[in-house]
Amino acid sequence: MAERPAFMPSPAFISSSIAAFISGFMLGVYSIRGYLISPALAAERRANLDDPVESEESDIDEADTILDHAPNWENAEEADRKQGLRVGSRRKTTVMSAPVSFNTDEECKLVLVVRTDLGMTKGKIAAQCGHATLACYKTLLKAAQSSPSGPAARILKSWERGGQAKIAVQTKSQDEMLELMGVAHSLGITAEVIADAGRTQIDPGSLTVLGVGPAPKSLVDKVTGHLKLL
Repeated sequence: MAERPAFMPSPAFISSSIAAFISGFMLGVYSIRGYLISPALAAERRANLDDPVESEESDIDEADTILDHAPNWENAEEADRKQGLRVGSRRKTTVMSAPVSFNTDEECKLVLVVRTDLGMTKGKIAAQCGHATLACYKTLLKAAQSSPSGPAARILKSWERGGQAKIAVQTKSQDEMLELMGVAHSLGITAEVIADAGRTQIDPGSLTVLGVGPAPKSLVDKVTGHLKLL
């Protein structure tokens, strides 16, 4: 007896299968993109796009992100004080004025001293460290521009060439932070402290982060070498 031939799908069956696959695929794509939803859900989606929900207070740093000096470096210090981002007397910042022997081959770094007693969130700390980094950089840049062959210019060049090293350490009090700033200034190191405007998480005028440097590593360690990493 001759063997019965194996089942061979008809062209109509193959065409139907392909059509079903393509239809299912397109249906899934349209559903993911939100095209196949009810009018009520579509209206809600449109309302969220037009009027998004505000982020939680802990996720933003509104007080310190809206500054009037972003493109204006000439008036940066005055604008910082207006926004409450710098404290202290209106002294002329001294940068590397002490008789320090600077080895151009030595690594330069910037240390960010963060107060942990304020209970700042990670996002808040990141924003405040950004303010301190920029404040120190602008101070050092101003000194470098006034004396292109001076130590400030050499330090800035060395720091940029070395990858702009930044280290975050911690302190638990404002008094210690101010003491560290005094030690840094006595060594001729750039040091800038940031005061928060108090619009989000902490009280107005709270000193949040102290930036020490950029400066030669051996000098910065004399100021912050004993502090624990953040």
